[in-house]
Amino acid sequence: MTERVRNFLALHLRREYRKQRREVKFAAVRTADRYLRTALAVKQLCEAEDLRLYPDDIFGFNHSTSSFPETDEFRPTNFTPDYPFALKNGLSGMIDELSRLKAENPGKEAFYDGAIAGISALCDLARRQEEEARRQGNDCLADGLCAILSRPPESYYEALLTQRAVIYLLRAGWMDHVTLGRFDVYMEPFYRNSLRAGMTNEELLELTELYFISLNLDTDLYRGIQQGDNGQSLVLGGRTKECEDVFSDLSEVVLTASEELCLIDPKINLRVDRNTPLQRFERGTRLTAKGLGFPQYCNDDVVIDGLLALGYDYEDAVDYTLAACWEFIVPYVSYDVVNLRTLNFPAAVREATVGHLCDCRNFEEFYTLATAVVGEQFLQHVRSGMELMRGDDRPDPVVSVFIRPCRERGLDRTEGGAKYNHYGIHGLGIAPAVDALAAIKTRVFEEKSISPEELIAALEANFEGYGALRSLLLTAPKMGNNEDVTNEIAVRLMKDYARMVNGTPNGKPGGIWRAGTGGSMDYVYMARGVGATADGRRADEPYPSSFSPSLGVKANGLLSVVSSFTKPDLRKTVNGGPLTVEIHETVFSHPDGLGKVALLVQNFIRMGGHQLQLNAIAREKLLDAQAHPEKYPDLIVRVWGWSGYFNELDLCFQNQIISRTEYGI
Repeated sequence: MTERVRNFLALHLRREYRKQRREVKFAAVRTADRYLRTALAVKQLCEAEDLRLYPDDIFGFNHSTSSFPETDEFRPTNFTPDYPFALKNGLSGMIDELSRLKAENPGKEAFYDGAIAGISALCDLARRQEEEARRQGNDCLADGLCAILSRPPESYYEALLTQRAVIYLLRAGWMDHVTLGRFDVYMEPFYRNSLRAGMTNEELLELTELYFISLNLDTDLYRGIQQGDNGQSLVLGGRTKECEDVFSDLSEVVLTASEELCLIDPKINLRVDRNTPLQRFERGTRLTAKGLGFPQYCNDDVVIDGLLALGYDYEDAVDYTLAACWEFIVPYVSYDVVNLRTLNFPAAVREATVGHLCDCRNFEEFYTLATAVVGEQFLQHVRSGMELMRGDDRPDPVVSVFIRPCRERGLDRTEGGAKYNHYGIHGLGIAPAVDALAAIKTRVFEEKSISPEELIAALEANFEGYGALRSLLLTAPKMGNNEDVTNEIAVRLMKDYARMVNGTPNGKPGGIWRAGTGGSMDYVYMARGVGATADGRRADEPYPSSFSPSLGVKANGLLSVVSSFTKPDLRKTVNGGPLTVEIHETVFSHPDGLGKVALLVQNFIRMGGHQLQLNAIAREKLLDAQAHPEKYPDLIVRVWGWSGYFNELDLCFQNQIISRTEYGI
């Protein structure tokens, strides 16, 4: 880490610059031209900026205001823009290319004019920023802005600066969760150009670190459920359509930058497969040991096959990237809304238990009724999701021109211009639902140690006065212990879930629903209001994060957990949702700890897991951070599909993380 990086990092970590932002009251965006609304919002924000530049900052585009133009409409989210479009043309060059397309697509003038107006506002801001940078003696930034305003970027620095401008543009235009996508694929040519021009790897690492710090400067302003939930995920590695491995020297530079900086952004995702060498898993584990909660691993063998089964073309599926958390998305050509709705599996099993268990003669009858409730819940989500998306009808050309088919055809994303228009649904609380089903199967129908009437009474009483009965439920088989009963139920339940969801039309041109295993923040929020469940969970207690063992489960080690959670065919649930496990941080202090964790990750991939994220934590440290937050200003934890500062989380999320099971190796 160079002196310049250390200084810039220290400036960010002090966070004093946040206090210098101005509060701006933006006027409501009003125009008769529906295609100009987003552009006018961008223009308002660009004109309000007072060109704040920080020492050692060579990327700019910082927000000097603490507010954005407001909208009461549906806001697009989880989007990987067509960065190659900007990198091929530069800022003004994008306007030239859109003007050319406008001439070739008569009748689409309003669409192109709306996009051009938004990018023009960005260019105006870039020109003002160039002048200010020159005035302050920041010639690096001034020269870079001058270059990308007049021609396509050529160097690695110019490419990074172009991406920084595009992210600013889309955020200004009401886009939430703008991801960085396959960074080492589209940035590789520029990285090579700079090497050929005489830059060293050390100099390129410094540029990368300065850029990553700049990505963290405004994360407190980005809309998310919690601080840190800002969508800046980045993907490394993976295969090409020719099955070549893209992991490169640039990929290594990115990992080194993240390891040295220890910041929450960008969140690193590694695409791997059964042939990925162990050394790469060891490299990823070194980053995990830093306590950042990433990298997250994604299995090309599973994900690409799953996307193909959903109807994606091979050249699109093989280029998949990730949304803000872990949903698999196809960049550049799609506008998939990957987190539209969430199925509450424990609530469905509870409803079946309270309403129908007494009428069932055997477990088979009960399972059929429970999955019918899941199906009814899904159909309700289909109706409500389609109703919600009817509100997403205002053209949004500033975003849409970063979707290739929209740009080429002059059709907005809201007009069906994208190649794919799919919706994703989360599968929340799969493990506690499996555990509840297993408890009913074993304790009620096989052993008959609990009667249906007793179980229902205990659930309705939230187990008050039913301590012995609850102990029987808590000691019933649990998903994560690699037992036949839970494995069989999990395989069956997820197969039935995928069958009812995947391919269901969503009302968009060619659009379907996709099943996933995640749950985002709902493992806390949607657990509230759900009464006690047959796995022994009390009313309102949180579910596990994503596709993970229930809280408090005493699993037979990490290998047992991995074995259980790779039994289902995860190619059928590739909307995303990782197995999330917590490893005590002392594991990484052992001489062979890194190697053992790396082998575990490799086995997870070879056993058919689709996603894995590891959190290196220590419960005692988290408890001390709650009591003495001033001692841990930069303590980072994995929350659900993203990492954040522990002290900035709401108490309910802090407590949920503390209650997760820690594993050794």
